[in-house]
Formats: sequence, C-alpha cells, structure tokens
Amino acid sequence: MTLWARFEQGGAVGFGTVDNDIISVHEGDMFDGAIATGDTLAMADVKLLAPCLPTKMIALWNNFHALAAKMDVPEPEEPLYFLKGNNSFLGPNEIVRRPAAYDGKVVYEGELGIVIGKQCKEVSETDAADYIFGYTCINDVTAAELISKDKTFAQWVRAKSFDTFGVYGPVIATGLDSSTMNVVTVLNGDERQNYALSDMIFPPAKLTSMISHDMTLMPGDVIACGTSLGVGAMKEASNTVEVTIEGIGTLSNVFE
Repeated sequence: MTLWARFEQGGAVGFGTVDNDIISVHEGDMFDGAIATGDTLAMADVKLLAPCLPTKMIALWNNFHALAAKMDVPEPEEPLYFLKGNNSFLGPNEIVRRPAAYDGKVVYEGELGIVIGKQCKEVSETDAADYIFGYTCINDVTAAELISKDKTFAQWVRAKSFDTFGVYGPVIATGLDSSTMNVVTVLNGDERQNYALSDMIFPPAKLTSMISHDMTLMPGDVIACGTSLGVGAMKEASNTVEVTIEGIGTLSNVFE
C-alpha cells in the first residue's frame, strides 16, 4: 500500500508519498511515472491539499443494499449519479461554509472515493481495476432541502455543488481491497455512520466500467461511491466532521 498526498509549502505546491508522517517528495506526474527527488518533509511542516485535481467528481445515489432497503426503494439496474461542480472541491482541514443563499438543512455523507489513474473509456469490468489508481475519503456535503424544492425538477447538482461542498482527502491510498473496509463518520465526537463497503450494489470495478461507457474518465477524476445508513444534519453553529476509512486515514473538516 502507498499513500499519496499533495501539499503546499512556502507558496509552492508539490506531491509525494507518505510514511510515518514523512513525505517523500516526488516530481512529474503522480499518475504516470512519478520520480522520487530524494527530498523529505515532515507532515507538520506543510499544508495538506486535496490529493488530486479532478476534471469532474461523479457521485452516486442509492448504491448500498442497506440504504435502499431502509428507504424502501428498488435497487437500481444501473448506476444513478450526478456531478459536483469543481468549484465545490475542498481538501482536508478546510472549512465547509454554509451558503449565504440557503438557510435549510445541510447534511454530511461519508463515502469512499475512487481515484482514476489513466484515461478510461468503455472498459470492461475485468479491466477496470487497472484504471483505478487508488481510493480516498469523501464528505459529500448536501443542501438537502433544495433537492425536492421545485416539484418539477430535482436539483441534485445545485444541492451538491455549493462552494466547499465537495470534500475529499486526506490522501490517495493505492493497493487496497475496498471490500474489506468500513466507512466511519463522526460528527462532533459522536459516531453517526459505520457501514461496510462490501454492501455496495455497484462495487468499484463494476462502477468504473459502467460509468466509462457513459463518459470518458480522466486521470485524477473522482467517483464518490455513495453513502449508506446514518446520514444526518449538521445542526450546531460549528461542526467537526471526520470521515475515516481504515488504510486511507481520516478526512476532517469543520462546517460553519
């Protein structure tokens, strides 16, 4: 397993691999032949950034058996998804801001994120794993009351794409078997979600393959695999949300 991070130090942006809170700085392309420079940095001496720069974030709806059963809705025959605007992208330890134009319920959604490693178009499920670079943590923040506000049009993209609502990080982990992992979401110190990724309706390889037949996926693109039981509102004036996936780490942000 390898952990990849992007960081800022002294106004310069770099990337590298992380081991025991030490970053081994690399140069080139994270997804295509990155080369270690020999330099190292302490994590404490840099600011972690979102670990990649997607051209798009694709996010799933109704992708877990347990949640479909609780909502009493049919399981989909193909992935149901929307896009989050790239204006929404936010890295670890940053502040998620309540939109000035919206005073309704805002919810957290802890999820697994797939990070694409090379251009991916119309690939088979068997080959799809070769296009998955690794995995990250997601907090798919949502202005929940907007989705059904207009009865003639479901506003998924608007509800999901406010500035700072597309949170991911802290790193990209390669070489993991996502089917063995759980997503744990903690709100203000209280565990709210703890669900198994093995419960996905469309697991990562199948999901990547099916979406690649709809649109070309580019290196760094992120697929948010959808959430399961335990989604809830952030009701306090200031909220700390932590999304943890073993092997990847903890994505921590404050919502204000």
